[in-house]
Amino acid sequence: MLAPAVNIMVKAARAGGNVLLRHMYRLDALNVVEKDRLDYASEVDGLAEEAIIKELRRANPDYAVLGEEGGAQKGSRGPSRHTWVIDPLDGTSNYLHGIPHWCVSIALCEGPEPLHAVVFDPLRNELFIASRGAGAQLNDKRIRVAERKDLAGTMLATGFPPRERKRVDAHLDCIKVLLQDAEDVRRTGSAALDLAWVAAGRCDAYFEAGVQSWDIAAGVLLVREAGGRVIDFKGGATGPMHIPGAAAGRQLIAGNIKITDALQKAIVASGYAAAFA
Repeated sequence: MLAPAVNIMVKAARAGGNVLLRHMYRLDALNVVEKDRLDYASEVDGLAEEAIIKELRRANPDYAVLGEEGGAQKGSRGPSRHTWVIDPLDGTSNYLHGIPHWCVSIALCEGPEPLHAVVFDPLRNELFIASRGAGAQLNDKRIRVAERKDLAGTMLATGFPPRERKRVDAHLDCIKVLLQDAEDVRRTGSAALDLAWVAAGRCDAYFEAGVQSWDIAAGVLLVREAGGRVIDFKGGATGPMHIPGAAAGRQLIAGNIKITDALQKAIVASGYAAAFA
């Protein structure tokens, strides 16, 4: 049985997903803005976030909200220990180019940590959910991270966010090191789906720098509840999920315990971790 908050989150995610589906064949009519260099958003991002927040506020008006488009908003009673962390369209660039790989991501944080998580892929009708201490599911079936014990033959996922281009040389050097053992490295364009796929065992591990709370809050809980671990490039905690990250965002490694150890050591050995000193 799902927690009441998860049912609310699922309803909200589907409402946001419906907005995205309605507009996906009218991309040429959308207003697109460049929020930062090479970092784009469209009016549909905002419309989807409004639909999501409407559903969440209807059920819990006193909870705070942290949305990628609308930023931080207090609850009806002021500051709250609970925060909805929302990415209404994770994979905006994919969406705007007609690439069918994007999702809605919602987490409910209690203090700094995610308590419930929903990642919804409307195109595949795949619903990933997790609750702290209750495991992770994909369309009502339990999921687990992959059991691979080292980097040999791994399928890894990463990303190249625009705000991290100044460290791209170090990132590419790291990938060169990883490809000595890994089968391949994928760059899908959606951090939330990368984490959901790690939780489901579709990817062995994921690493990326420059991610923000709304990109990863739901996915972090999915990986943890699927038996995995999430750390930063130096092996430490990833920081609170109910506030935006630092200017450079966060670094993130996700996978099972053995893979995250091996991947973190490779990131350090390649010099990539030192690029954030």
